[in-house]
Amino acid sequence: MSFIKDFKSFLLKGDIVNLATAVILAGAFGAIVKSFTTDILMPPIGMALGGVDFSELKYVLKDAQPESVINGETVAAIEAVTINYGNFIQIVINFIIIGLFIFMVLKAYERTKKKEAAAPAAPPAPSAEEKLLTDIRDLLKNKQ
Repeated sequence: MSFIKDFKSFLLKGDIVNLATAVILAGAFGAIVKSFTTDILMPPIGMALGGVDFSELKYVLKDAQPESVINGETVAAIEAVTINYGNFIQIVINFIIIGLFIFMVLKAYERTKKKEAAAPAAPPAPSAEEKLLTDIRDLLKNKQ
C-alpha cells in the first residue's frame, strides 16, 4: 500500500505536473510552428526563389523502378532512394523560429522578474502579538 501512496505523491508533486504541462504545451507549440513555416512562411520564400517547394527538394541516389514482369512473375516496384535535404531545411527553419520565440519569452520573463525585484516589498503584516498590543494601546488612549 505504501508503494501506491508514494507513487501517487510523486505524480502529484508540483514539479511533475509542471513538467507534464510544459511537454504538452511544447507539443502543441511545435505543431503551430510547423504549420506556420509549412503553410505561411515557406510558400512565399519558395516563390521568391523561383517556385521552389522545399519539401520536394531531394537528391536521388537511385532511381525508382516500376513494377515489372520477369519470366511470368510480377516483381514489385522499387521506390527511389533519395536524400531529402528540403525537409531538413524546413526542420532547421522550424528550430530557428522555436528558438527565437523561446528567447523572446524568456527575455520578457526576465524583465518582469527584474521589475518585481525592483518594486519595494510590502511591509509584513503585524503579528498577533503586535495586534494585541495595538488594541491595548488604543483602549488606554480611549480611557484618557
